[in-house]
Amino acid sequence: MPQPAPAPPPPLHCLNCRAPLGLALPNFCPACGQETRLRPPTLREFAQQFGGAYISTEGALWRSLRLLLLKPGGLTLDYLAGRRRHYVLPLRLYLTVSVLVLLVLRLMAAADVGGLRARVDGPLERPQQLQIDLGLGSAGLKDGVYYCHGLPGWLCRRLQARVDVEPAAMVREVDQIGERLVANLGAGLFVLLPGFALWLKLAYLGRGRRTTEHLVFALHVHTFWFMMLALTLPGLPGLTPLAALAVPVYTVLAMRRVYGGRWWPTLARAAAISTLYGISLALTMAALAVWAFLF
Repeated sequence: MPQPAPAPPPPLHCLNCRAPLGLALPNFCPACGQETRLRPPTLREFAQQFGGAYISTEGALWRSLRLLLLKPGGLTLDYLAGRRRHYVLPLRLYLTVSVLVLLVLRLMAAADVGGLRARVDGPLERPQQLQIDLGLGSAGLKDGVYYCHGLPGWLCRRLQARVDVEPAAMVREVDQIGERLVANLGAGLFVLLPGFALWLKLAYLGRGRRTTEHLVFALHVHTFWFMMLALTLPGLPGLTPLAALAVPVYTVLAMRRVYGGRWWPTLARAAAISTLYGISLALTMAALAVWAFLF
């Protein structure tokens, strides 16, 4: 019967900062505070550590989500006021929620995201009727003749080359655009965050707030938007219009709590930011659609 491996000798130096520990081994390193008696955790200990520190009822994640949902703008104010110990940091909170929502969205394989689809009449190898909708425009074959409407010239020419050479392969790629678009959606929305912070900075010039403060507000607001997106995924009646209504109402309430001011100027600023952000979002989604189709 094999003998268990002998326990390793106690360390003479801290494994984290290399500070000497002495012969009377303390429980914690006097220099950096890390435990000195380390061993690989069991699965049960690992689950307890993760749950207790992050997702338990009293954990930082639930405290952050509770404040985020119940008090628009309150989490941002607490962060800017320096009360950060008991909450998840803004970027980590955004990444946690957005990654989970996008993972569910991708698993649902939303094949018709953005109106991207292909319709084929006739043999797939040599179709006479082929229509590819790319949101901003369409291209395809009509009675065997290529057409392209509403798309840039360079994109029309590239699509024509694909249609002429491999129409069947292109149709299969179009059928997969939805999944590929969702896969790149997180990166696209993450790129939009600094833009949203910039619109806030322009809308509130003279308030003395730094760009990073606007970015914190943008991260918290986008986290809420992702949570509302999650409500629409089950397809339950009533949830989608409720989420759609909650987004602008919550954003305006959060703006007024964080930035102050009267209602009408806040509503005017919110309308201007929504317009600019909507244009940025449309351009980003169009770029993602082209990228998902051509690359």
